[in-house]
Amino acid sequence: MHSPNCSMYNDVMPANSYEIRICNSCGLRYPLEDEHTFGIRCPACLGETRVALHRKVMAEAARDLSSVYATPDLPSESRGEHAVLLDNIRSAWNVGSILRSADGFGFSHAFLCGITPTPVNETVQKTSLGAEESVAWSYHKDALKLVKGLKSEGWRISALEEDQRAIEITDRATAQASARREVLIVGNEVTGVDPELLDQCDRIYYIPMHGQKRSFNVAIAFGIAAYALR
Repeated sequence: MHSPNCSMYNDVMPANSYEIRICNSCGLRYPLEDEHTFGIRCPACLGETRVALHRKVMAEAARDLSSVYATPDLPSESRGEHAVLLDNIRSAWNVGSILRSADGFGFSHAFLCGITPTPVNETVQKTSLGAEESVAWSYHKDALKLVKGLKSEGWRISALEEDQRAIEITDRATAQASARREVLIVGNEVTGVDPELLDQCDRIYYIPMHGQKRSFNVAIAFGIAAYALR
């Protein structure tokens, strides 16, 4: 057992590995990565901990996820082309999460607008886990100007927002509409999608809620909508 003030953790743990540790005092079981932000003391009670097991971090590319995440063999014309527009998203974590989901659902592009952080931001990169390399992205100061240009190029403009004009994301018409070139707008965590952007939309979708809350986190909401559209 290392002393409580031991600082040699990075010397004994190989890179790209982690430990599962158990607190001797409170029983907390938690993972500790090689790039930890705290020491071997328990993060809950600061008690001494012991190693339960030691594992290498398996690279995502090396995992066999075929039985969990199956890719349907669909003809390219039935997939359509989809892009996401992030309208003034504040959180770099949300941006990174959306990029990762966009990659998973085969979105071809991410338009990052206004104050939305780009993958130049380290936190975006950390959360996206490299998705910024597989999903093309571009930054635009004015989302309204961008959307008008996309419409002129034949893109169907959609948004995810609570609005009187919105239709349920699981509506059968959604599937019929999703086979064409479509960009889905998700908006600011507090103010939502810019009203003038909503006025440009061909469709506005909403996700039905069954609990007490009226909305999901924007990254979660995008994942639900992307699944429905794809």
